[in-house]
Amino acid sequence: MRCKMALELPYCGMPSGRNRQLLPSEQSFFLLGPRGTGKTYWVRSTFPEALYVSLLDPVVYRHLAARPEHLRELASVIPDDGTIVIDEIQKLPILLEVVHALISEGRRIRFVLTGSSARKLRRGNVNLLGGRALQLHMHPYIASELGDDFSLERALTCGLVPLVVESPTPEETLRAYASLYIQQEVFAEGLTRSDEQFARFLEAISFSHGEILTVTNVARDCAVKRKTVENYVETLEDLLLAYRVPVFAHHAKRDLVSHPKFYFFDAGMFRTLRPTGPLDDLSSIQGHALEGLVAQHLKAFCDYARDGRKLYYWRTRSGAEVDFIVYGPTTFDAIEVKNTSVVRPEHLRSLNEFVKLYPQAIATLLYRGKERFIRGNVRIEPVDTWLKQLR
Repeated sequence: MRCKMALELPYCGMPSGRNRQLLPSEQSFFLLGPRGTGKTYWVRSTFPEALYVSLLDPVVYRHLAARPEHLRELASVIPDDGTIVIDEIQKLPILLEVVHALISEGRRIRFVLTGSSARKLRRGNVNLLGGRALQLHMHPYIASELGDDFSLERALTCGLVPLVVESPTPEETLRAYASLYIQQEVFAEGLTRSDEQFARFLEAISFSHGEILTVTNVARDCAVKRKTVENYVETLEDLLLAYRVPVFAHHAKRDLVSHPKFYFFDAGMFRTLRPTGPLDDLSSIQGHALEGLVAQHLKAFCDYARDGRKLYYWRTRSGAEVDFIVYGPTTFDAIEVKNTSVVRPEHLRSLNEFVKLYPQAIATLLYRGKERFIRGNVRIEPVDTWLKQLR
């Protein structure tokens, strides 16, 4: 008989019941993703018969924190080939020692270990199961998951975090999500000593979304030490709120820049944190949001494929730049994003330079127009149609 403590939380599925592109693994795995991206819904619907242990439940947390070995007792009633889900594993990393022991003893139990923060899992002497578990990631919705419900304009304004998308008041939910997430995950865990200082940093770093990240400039803009800004950027990455895209330097034939580009994990998060006023260029902000929206789709595309493909960008010191390079065993794509409805010759210049250096690459320009066509070596695609077809 299963432990009531582990099963008492109600099932809370998303109203839409949408199918996600993420496929489960046959072996144990970590499932990492920001809050509100649907990890709980996915594991509950994917593993309906699993023993579910939620560390968000204070009773469950206190019980296992006092006696981590109780997890072994719970596992004793699970048959071989059964599944145990531990939600928000980063709140109690000591449980990984028990999980590791059970796997090493030959128990044929699949452990699904979800987390909305990788900080405690990446730092310190945390047992990551010695390579016995995969690391999968849950991202915000991608357009193909929403189908006909996908709206480019709405995605650029509110983003694609499932919690926000499924809300009857997405704008309000997005604002609350941004403030509560940061408060709970950053301030509550003591990851910064100054709320005001971190708030200034968030405003300053929002101007780096879709740009090459120069820590010195961000530190100057928010009047914070460079080392502190570096720690803050790492904190955003650890909390899965942002990521850096490195430069593509495979068999480099040109002198390239070395700094990565910075992106928030969701276009809605960027729009919420980016301050605006009468002097701001709204077209530029929209362009950065569009580039970020494509970036989060490509990040999900790479992670969900699980074949080793990775996301890069390309920029020479002379200024030629391609927004995204997707490179893997069977994939080599160069993708440029333009917030325009008319394609001009200068929009294709960097892509053509890249293709001359790497003729194996498939070059695509995404734009806000409606027609699909080919110009030279470059495929021209409407961005909304292309996003819906990406899977």
